[in-house]
Amino acid sequence: MSTALAPDTTSRTTAPDRTPGFGAVLRAEWLKLASVRSTWWTVAAMVVLGAGLTVLMCWGNADWLASDDADESPGSFITWGMMIAQVTAIVLGALVVTTEYGTGMIRTSLAAVPKRGRVLAAKAVTLAGLLFVTGTATALLGYWGGNHFLDREGIGLPLEGDVLRAMYGSGLYMAGLGLLALGAGFLLRHTAAVISIVIALVFVVGTMVILVPGDLGLWLERLMPGNAGGVLAAPVPFNPDLLGAWPSFAVFASEVAAVLLAAWWVLRRRDA
Repeated sequence: MSTALAPDTTSRTTAPDRTPGFGAVLRAEWLKLASVRSTWWTVAAMVVLGAGLTVLMCWGNADWLASDDADESPGSFITWGMMIAQVTAIVLGALVVTTEYGTGMIRTSLAAVPKRGRVLAAKAVTLAGLLFVTGTATALLGYWGGNHFLDREGIGLPLEGDVLRAMYGSGLYMAGLGLLALGAGFLLRHTAAVISIVIALVFVVGTMVILVPGDLGLWLERLMPGNAGGVLAAPVPFNPDLLGAWPSFAVFASEVAAVLLAAWWVLRRRDA
């Protein structure tokens, strides 16, 4: 006599989801960012260039700015060094991504975190946080040092209004530039290519579009990332044809978001 087999009613347990949470990925990305020497060399270069050149320019021009011959506002010099320090934010944003592609570590990162969007988001948050804090602190150091020489000539600027906005605006702009380079890093995967293209877009193309005649040239000038983002970081308008500080920064933020969205799309579909 055959014995009927009873159906197995034992409950099957599903394997737990071992994908790290966003907090764990964020901590891992911060450890990677903070443990690399190039990060701190780049941060130091931002402080030296951003604050040091601002102080130097204010020291060298304070007496002229106080004279009747001056045709510029002291506000044009109080964040002068931050124009050069932009390069360091671009370099750091590129290195955060392209270094991992160069060493092959990106494959380990993506194997540990199968949800690739979390890797991109964690890199973006850690990079933006570091650049915002460093950029704002650098602008403030330059202000305090440079304003000392302006005060001696009776043309010092109080830390309020547009000057105060330029301090945290510098931090926001540095964070945005870093994110722009980070997104380009996922798209191009090559350090030199990313740095060259983003610097050319910010410094060269943004200036050359003024050669385009008519309304088209005007709007191209307003839409260039370096022009749109830089308005928020300037105490006084450096170009009267550009939009206001916050509308310009909204344009810049939209452009950065578009590059990051493209990077996320490519990262999900392309092999590491």
